[in-house]
Amino acid sequence: MMPNQHVVPHGDKWAVRGAGNDKVTRITETKREATDTARQISRNQGTELFIHGRDGRIQSRDSHGNDPYPPRG
Repeated sequence: MMPNQHVVPHGDKWAVRGAGNDKVTRITETKREATDTARQISRNQGTELFIHGRDGRIQSRDSHGNDPYPPRG
């Protein structure tokens, strides 16, 4: 299974990191860039995306994988 993607603060920049990885996948200037990159990776891999704030706490999450509760439609 592919790791979930996390957008995390990285000094005065932002980084994309796969869950459980010590190394970051990509460092960006803005949170928006990191989020866009992480969302694309997450969609391609069918994993979840976790977006953290500057304090390191999770602010939001987005599921691109096997959601146990898919919306009816």
